[in-house]
Amino acid sequence: MFNAINSRNIFLTFIFIFLLSTLLLGCTNTSDEATTSKNEKENILTVAWPRDVGEMNPHVYNPSQLFAQSMVYEPLVSYGDGGELKPHLAESWEISKDGKEYTFHLRKDVKFSDGTSFNAKIVKKNFDTILNHMDLHSWLGFLSKISNTEVIDENTFKMTLTDPYYPTVQELAVVRPVRFLGEAGFPEDGDTSKGVVKAVGTGPWILEEYKKDEYAIFKRNEKYWGQLPSLEKIQVKIIPDAETRVLAFEKGEIDLIYGEGMISIDSFKQLESTGNYKTSISEPVATRQLVMNSARDKLSDERVRQALHYGFNKDAMVKGITSGLEEPADHILPTNLPYTSDIDVKSIKYDVEKAKSLLDEAGWTLPKGKTVREKDGKLLDVDLMYNSAETIQKAMAETLQSEWAAIGVKLNIVPVELAVQVQRFKDNDFDINFFSNYGAPYDPHTFINIVAKEGFGFNEAISAYPNKAEIIQQIARVTQTTDETERQQLYTTILTSLQDQGAIVPISYLKKTAIYQKDVNNFTFPANRDEHPFTGISIEQ
Repeated sequence: MFNAINSRNIFLTFIFIFLLSTLLLGCTNTSDEATTSKNEKENILTVAWPRDVGEMNPHVYNPSQLFAQSMVYEPLVSYGDGGELKPHLAESWEISKDGKEYTFHLRKDVKFSDGTSFNAKIVKKNFDTILNHMDLHSWLGFLSKISNTEVIDENTFKMTLTDPYYPTVQELAVVRPVRFLGEAGFPEDGDTSKGVVKAVGTGPWILEEYKKDEYAIFKRNEKYWGQLPSLEKIQVKIIPDAETRVLAFEKGEIDLIYGEGMISIDSFKQLESTGNYKTSISEPVATRQLVMNSARDKLSDERVRQALHYGFNKDAMVKGITSGLEEPADHILPTNLPYTSDIDVKSIKYDVEKAKSLLDEAGWTLPKGKTVREKDGKLLDVDLMYNSAETIQKAMAETLQSEWAAIGVKLNIVPVELAVQVQRFKDNDFDINFFSNYGAPYDPHTFINIVAKEGFGFNEAISAYPNKAEIIQQIARVTQTTDETERQQLYTTILTSLQDQGAIVPISYLKKTAIYQKDVNNFTFPANRDEHPFTGISIEQ
């Protein structure tokens, strides 16, 4: 009896111990998983983005997102502060005296993320693939001038142009299309315009996991030749709605929101005011402009254009509408771009009486009892086209409408979708339009190139300039000259003339904003407007 009871007790005790140990083991595993998950989360940066990252093809455009492409694919040359062009995948280069031959000496220690070598042969393959589709890439000036690409040896690549074109090295720094896909990423026919097999690059990040329109996870490229990122992973959550992005950030689900228009000014200021987060504001990346179409009769007189400039309080408007996140602009291009820092333009400050006087001189008088000026039986009314989705443009348009009414000008504000705004600008179907330049690394040469190009809006907008033909000739010359002093003189003359005759009015300097959790350190904006900002970031453990 005793033995039976004792055996049963021993058995029950064994079962109890087993169950307890299992429970404890389960708790230990759960704890370990939680700890592991916590540790992993601590070294993952989660960012919000409004659009899917796209197919991660270095040679195509939308819907692929620039920041994501720059995480995986790299250029021969990178763009630094102040426009400094620095060695990247090319450790050095030489340019022939006639400005036509470019010889690049490639780094020898670079591997693609799959372990294959980066060399001159793969550089040529990428270039030739791009050149086979110039219908897609004709906007990038140097590509249309390439007459030959050549492998000199394993680590030397040579490119020959039909004509000298000084921005060639600067244009090599753009995020697309001249970045380099590894051999394994090419389809069998080599035509990347239709897609890539997989995203194989030399960059600091590798696309690890992806779900269209939901998220993309990039892991650190442990084979990376350059500065290895502190973070192990970047998680990009696709959140199209701006308010939803802010709510996710406040809940701690997002570590960083950065970029242009990714968060409203009101939300940025409100979150900043709590003191719970860190914030950064970039240097100017572009100038917000008003483009007045001098091909239109009412705007053909320079005095009218200048009167409109004198007739609104730029400082008050920019400060009031952007809460100081943008600053009033005195130049049509930011002065942190190459060749722009020493340009001295005519200063135009808010002066209602000066505006009225200029309009009187131009023959636009205000009849007694009327509110709108007249000339030869016509009213001085003009249309201002703006992007209906852009709240800042809308607010500025309404402010201009009110202030110009005070000098006897009727402004009709016309909201349109972005695609319509772009097309109407190209078709010369506008009186006044909002525009902003492209920023680094594209400008100043890309901006003046489109001024000279017919069918883009600017060429027609400066039609009333008496020296238009001379400006167009100077623009053609500036990209061809190999003389640095002459180049600077030409830029000074061109940009001063474009601005002083009043068809292009600088409004404010656009800036990027970033707001991030307090455990995120070392955030900086890259000099290249389109590059990702992740490499230097760390998260406190």
